Parts: sequence; structure tokens; C-alpha cells
Amino acid sequence: MMPRLLDRLAEGPLIADGAMGTQLFLAGLEQGHCGDAWNLAHPDRVLAVQREYVDAGSDCLLTNTFGASRLMLARHGLAADAAAINAAGVRIAREALGGRPGFVIGDIGPFGGFLEPIGDAREADVRAAFEEQARALAGAGADAIIIETQTALDELGLALRAAREAGVPCVIGSMAYDATRDGANFRTMMGVDPERAVAFMQDAGADIVALNCGTGMDMARAREAVERYRRVTDLPIMVQPNAGQPVLEGVRVVYLETPEHMAGGVVPLVEAGARIIGGCCGSTPDHIRACRRALDGWSRDANGVRPPQARRSAAVRPG
Repeated sequence: MMPRLLDRLAEGPLIADGAMGTQLFLAGLEQGHCGDAWNLAHPDRVLAVQREYVDAGSDCLLTNTFGASRLMLARHGLAADAAAINAAGVRIAREALGGRPGFVIGDIGPFGGFLEPIGDAREADVRAAFEEQARALAGAGADAIIIETQTALDELGLALRAAREAGVPCVIGSMAYDATRDGANFRTMMGVDPERAVAFMQDAGADIVALNCGTGMDMARAREAVERYRRVTDLPIMVQPNAGQPVLEGVRVVYLETPEHMAGGVVPLVEAGARIIGGCCGSTPDHIRACRRALDGWSRDANGVRPPQARRSAAVRPG
């Protein structure tokens, strides 16, 4: 029987997966179309992406449901399919693990607007959308729910409460920070700094505090965030940095950080206190494979033995 995610983290750090959207575009998703809908329309393609991450060494898979709240899906005329899309996302991720030890983390992203009075979204509508999504993810058997790429505490609070009430064993709150223009600091788009974010997430009942995405949030800056998190909380920390800084090539936004360079940040992150390390924008199965090797090397050096996850990764890694 698999231990709960929080229990497993007490044994050592884990590797999560990388970007989903990038891989779906490579698989044929057209710009402006709904990638979450592929859980129903093209489950085989979503499964193939997630199997690549498992083969690369991911211990944790985030479901393909980042934009699968009713409010986001309504933009594509798919609001009525919200529960089905989220449940399918959990089933596909579980199938991708193929019986290997691992964890399915139900993914809830932003609802795509601003709450009143800054925006025109009513709190009751946003709360209902998050509750529907969280219930579907929990009901399908997710091991945890992550509320990710958050910038505003009011929205984050609604989603964290929805996840807690859905009854999953573990709830993760994840913020998206942007580096300031002078590079001296970073905060969310809504001006929330890491210390304030951690205090809020902890008070709201998060079991793991995290960060992902954001302008300038590469591996080095992610380590700084982990250090600031660790000063104010003892909760486990998860990080999903981007694969470097994006550049524009023609009409395409690309991330040029190599897997080897990204993997060079893994040990510093672990030594700073990170317990789950994955990738966000621009990261690929090759980036995750390199991160897996880096973590396994650190584990061998730290423990003097080859860790179980290293043996498993070697068994499934092609070539």
C-alpha cells in the first residue's frame, strides 16, 4: 500500500513532472484551443505525455486540469463538462503511473479573472467553481490537490478552502512570483511577498507550500524563495521553476535552458529545504530526467546507498 504523500516526504525528496501545455502543443493542440478538453477528446495523447514524465523519473504527476474550472471552460463552451474533464484527468495520470509507486496531484489553476471589487467576478461564483473542481478531483482519487500559479490571496483562499472541504489527504498552495525590475526582490503580480504568502497558506490549512512559474523564477531564484519560505514555516516546500527565461523566436515563445543546466539547481534546492522539485513553463521530460539523475546522485552521496527511486527510474528509463 502506498504511503500518503506527506508520509513519503518524510523519507526524502521527490521529483514532480514538467510542463504540460508545451507537450500538448507538440502533440497537436492548436493555439487558443482547450488542452484540458483533451482528457475527454484525446486521452491517449495526454496519457502519452504523462507516461514520458513517468519514464523520465517523475514521482508526482499533476493532472491535466490547470484550466478546468467551470469558469475557464465556459470560454470554450465546455462548462457542463467540468466534472468529467477533472475526473478523467485523475484517471489518466493514475494510468500513466502504470502501477509504479507515485502520486497523482489534482491541478487547480486560476479562474482567469479578478474578484470584486477589483474585477467583476462574484465570490460566490468563483467559490462554486473551485468547489466543483475540487470535488471532482477528490472523487476520482487524487492523492493531493495543488492550487497553483496564484497571485492574489483572496482567490487562493477560496481554492484552498474548496480543496480542504473536498477531503483530499493533502492540499498544496503554490504562488507565482515575478522578479522586480532591478532583480533585487520578487513578489506576485498583486504585490504579495513570499513571507506573507506562506503565512496565509499555513493559516488557510495548506499542508505543503509551493511556488511555480513567474517572470525570472529560474532554479537560482527558486532557491532564494525556498530559503525565505523556510525561515517562516516548517511545512514541506514544493518548487516548479521555469526552464530559464523565455525568449521570442519569430512568433514563438521558447525557453532555452538546457536540461543539464536546470538539473544543476536541484541539489542547491534540496539543501535549501525543497521536498518536491518539478518544472513549469518550458520544461520537458528531458529536463525532468536530468533532475532525476541529479537528485539520485545527491541521495547516493548523502546516504551511501542507491535510493529506491533511483533503482525504479533506471528500470523505466529508455536506453
